[in-house]
Amino acid sequence: MKHAILFTAFCICLAARGEDTAFLEALRALAQPLDDSRDALVERLAGADLVLMGEASHGTAEYYTLRGELSLRLLDEHGFRFVAVEGDWNSIHRLHRFVTGQTDPEGGARELMQGFDRWPQWMWANEEFADFVEALRAWNLQRPPEQRAGLFGIDVYGMEDAIRELPGHLEPVDPELAGRVRQSLDCFSRFLGNMGAYARAAQVGPLSPCGGAADGVLRRIRGHIDDHPERWSDGDALHALQMARVIQSAERHYRTMAWGGAASWNHRATHFFETAQHLLEYYGPESRGIVWAHNTHIGDARANAMGQTGQHNIGQLAREALGPENVAALGFGTRQGTLLAGRQWGGPRQTLTKPPAPPGTLEDLKHRAAPGNHVFFLNDAPEVLEQTIGHRAAGVIYHPEREYPGNYVPTSLSRRYDVFIFLETTRALTPLHP
Repeated sequence: MKHAILFTAFCICLAARGEDTAFLEALRALAQPLDDSRDALVERLAGADLVLMGEASHGTAEYYTLRGELSLRLLDEHGFRFVAVEGDWNSIHRLHRFVTGQTDPEGGARELMQGFDRWPQWMWANEEFADFVEALRAWNLQRPPEQRAGLFGIDVYGMEDAIRELPGHLEPVDPELAGRVRQSLDCFSRFLGNMGAYARAAQVGPLSPCGGAADGVLRRIRGHIDDHPERWSDGDALHALQMARVIQSAERHYRTMAWGGAASWNHRATHFFETAQHLLEYYGPESRGIVWAHNTHIGDARANAMGQTGQHNIGQLAREALGPENVAALGFGTRQGTLLAGRQWGGPRQTLTKPPAPPGTLEDLKHRAAPGNHVFFLNDAPEVLEQTIGHRAAGVIYHPEREYPGNYVPTSLSRRYDVFIFLETTRALTPLHP
């Protein structure tokens, strides 16, 4: 409700100025046609150690295809080493093995994606992402194994897969270690299939045995890698450690969910950033990487309403830890079109129509300033673009008839992003699952 009140106030303020406002003029001056600016866009992103590529919804085709195009160019032309997406570690790790040539299923990426069974399946099991995965594999197979780029997931929601698969991954390394880890993780067994029950149980007690079990599993695996490095390949060690980190971070995320406030969101956001850090370390001190996630994750939280509620995100944490000059945050937006989403959590996906952006919003003002597809380089933007204005964000749950004003986040455009791509009209993803 507070966000809606803030949004309404800001939009009234900007809309009241009419079309010849300084904000409109600044947008008009900065707008560069997207089709003519791809080379300049790649060069701008290439100067960062970590490129954060956003999306204004999880169900829009053009966001996936453009991020795929830009990522392949950064890998090919500028030596970036990995792409990390807002997906589950274990599910995406199967794609990592595929794109690096460690597996070769008959049906390719699409066969592997048929196993993506956690809702919303369409978020990564879609034709647009499958095209990118196949292209990444083809690019990798032209290179020696040690020069191939990786593909990873940075989210915590794959906790249950990690709990099920981690002991089996440890078995060939040390059966005794696998047994101890399996015994520790048994604490979670009654919650598998319903981690929401874990969050509800936290209202009754702190569930310290499970939190302690998650912390202990990570310490035990770290200790084994340090004591017996000869038993571990680099890739096997990374996979084991990251599964343990997913379990630890997800436990904190679910446990604090019942408490309210920013803690649950922040545990998840911290895991996003720490995963990117671990991948940079894994690929070496000179490595650079790419992250795909929603605008609410990659755009600096201090530049929108999130910061006012104590929430942080990977965009903020990356700038603070790596330095703003070493991070490039690329935001996306669209005025109208279709997208895939559900109307309730776990419900059937639908192709829904985004209504045209309401007057006074960022998307509306951009359309009025410069219709069409444009890119905005914001590092030298005039001060007026620091002003706060409503900016659309749609999640996996979407109600187009109720999106105004609730889906419009008060945003300082030039403080939130380094680059922004605006697409006039977009279409829904093409899902793989029937």
